[in-house]
Amino acid sequence: MAILLGVDTGGTYTDAVLMQDEDRVLARAKALTTRHDLAVGVGQAVRAVLDEADVEPGAVGMASLSTTLATNALVEGQGGRVALIYIGFRERDVQAQGLAEALGGDPVCVLAGGHTHDGSQAAPLDETALLAFLETHKRDVSSFAVAAQFATRNPAHELRAMELVREVTGRPVSASHQLSAKLGGPKRALTAVLNARLIGMIDALIGRAEGELRAIGVTAPMMVVRGDGALMSSAQARGRPIETILSGPAASIVGARWLTGADHALVSDIGGTTTDVAVLRGGRPVIDPHGARVGPHRTMVEAVAMRTTGLGGDSEVHFVAEGLRGGVTLGPRRVLPVSLLAHEVPDVVLPLLETQMRGSVPGEYDGRFVRAVPGVQADGLAARDADLLARIGDGVHGLGAVLRTRMEQGALKRLVGRGLVQVAGLTPSDASHVLGRLDVWDVEAARMACALFGRRRTGAGERLADAPEKMAQSVVDQLTHQTSVALLEAALAEDGMDEALATHALMQRGMSGSKGLVRVNTGLDVPVVGLGASARAYYPAVGARLGCEMQLPEDGGVANAIGAVVGRVTVRRTGTITSPSEGQFRVHLDSGPEDFAASEPALARLETVLTEDARVSALAAGASDIELHVARDIRTAQAEAREVFVEATLTAEATGRPGIAAT
Repeated sequence: MAILLGVDTGGTYTDAVLMQDEDRVLARAKALTTRHDLAVGVGQAVRAVLDEADVEPGAVGMASLSTTLATNALVEGQGGRVALIYIGFRERDVQAQGLAEALGGDPVCVLAGGHTHDGSQAAPLDETALLAFLETHKRDVSSFAVAAQFATRNPAHELRAMELVREVTGRPVSASHQLSAKLGGPKRALTAVLNARLIGMIDALIGRAEGELRAIGVTAPMMVVRGDGALMSSAQARGRPIETILSGPAASIVGARWLTGADHALVSDIGGTTTDVAVLRGGRPVIDPHGARVGPHRTMVEAVAMRTTGLGGDSEVHFVAEGLRGGVTLGPRRVLPVSLLAHEVPDVVLPLLETQMRGSVPGEYDGRFVRAVPGVQADGLAARDADLLARIGDGVHGLGAVLRTRMEQGALKRLVGRGLVQVAGLTPSDASHVLGRLDVWDVEAARMACALFGRRRTGAGERLADAPEKMAQSVVDQLTHQTSVALLEAALAEDGMDEALATHALMQRGMSGSKGLVRVNTGLDVPVVGLGASARAYYPAVGARLGCEMQLPEDGGVANAIGAVVGRVTVRRTGTITSPSEGQFRVHLDSGPEDFAASEPALARLETVLTEDARVSALAAGASDIELHVARDIRTAQAEAREVFVEATLTAEATGRPGIAAT
């Protein structure tokens, strides 16, 4: 009998499950996610689930982790400061594929160098300029990203740049050709930048999580869920953290299939920070052919076709002042629920809320608090940001007490983006406490937060809500609306239709049941599997609005942790053969191009290299009983009644179950 441990670190909760031979759940447990040190929450959840099942830590044969950390970091604009080394491109290429937005002002060095489509050198690498750039920025960034023109056809300049980065700075470095074998330099550069931004966060999480498991007594190897639902070793995840974006959502899809046996359905997983929607077709998650998209970023990472929206139980509630009636909208940023902060530090939060309640007019920052996150490195801060962080110090404060000017709102936003500061405010979780759907935190704090928010004046001069319960219901109704729109957008896109129709007046009227001269009936024609700890609270109303079957499995709150256990190790390696001239077949390898006089020897050489690389990587990931498959995509053209070789792409796939440690 094999005992398997699955752990998922979400935005609010960390879940743990123990399973026996992938057949049944032995126990499940939750702990609050500890944002300042995620491993603390991991340890609490693991200890709880071991106690619940009465299982000794040494009996665990495999541990597997899925995490929303990378996804949430990209959605919220967090991560370390990076520098991009951009080889063989033009200055204007920095503006392509959202690269400039992803950099957000981080340094860039555009260098001469790079290669051509056939892998030959376009220009020598400008090492002098590179060395000067490295000397300038070796202390003010946490990691480097390298992307060279046509590096997937010849990575020599990326490899040399990586070597110099390590020699001069000692910092981690991400190379674009190691993350994707596809063409499209700016998009590969974007992927490398995001990978570099995440390295420090994921490395710290995995290192601390492994240390915590060892301290508990779990000595089994640890796996990490990739964005396509497959498993990888913890060592591989540390070097390629970008592959863990959508890790948690991908695990939830695998878990949803195991829990329900659903063949064709939408899967919607609501967490604290995001709602993730994906499609199950033929019992398998649909893979995004264009690469994973998270927030505004389209990467080259192979992942489930997941639509991630900044909408969750801890989404920030915003006041909509336009129009006479006013209203609220949610997200995309996560904030700490006021009820949770009051549960943790009641002696600070409750008196401040009571003082604000006694105010004769609503204050701009009523019901909002701020605190620093301990243990996060705060290097490279601008003076204004550093001053604000010092003012916040180690305590919890009302937001209005620390923001002295409106200009400091920008500094606060940057500190939140760096993960140095947490803001607390009204969330759907607070609204659920007021409505009696949750009672785990401070209900009175939630009521006061709703009352303070409801005192805001609409365009007609009336209060937004005259009672905490009405304010809370407005927040929950808005969550129902935005969730329904997210599901409709996913369904419309899958049907090849314009997803903007999701918010069209006719679509919304058809779901509301409004009567008129025109009969309109709209909704979903497939079931929805609702996952997440709060799905049972929120999703019945969503199913009613969409007129569809809503499946809410009993263990849906820990579906991510279940998916982390039942996945397989899968490694894919892709390579290309081109034909620079007739009778010449060029195999593009990491070691450099190799030429052959015929296509079959070239195909055989590439297949050998790819299968061996995939097999070794799968073994390194802890796979056993490895199966190998190779797919060939050979493109030819007709020329003078002859079939001419144009290009070939080979993909080798190695799959296997992760090895189980002897216990």
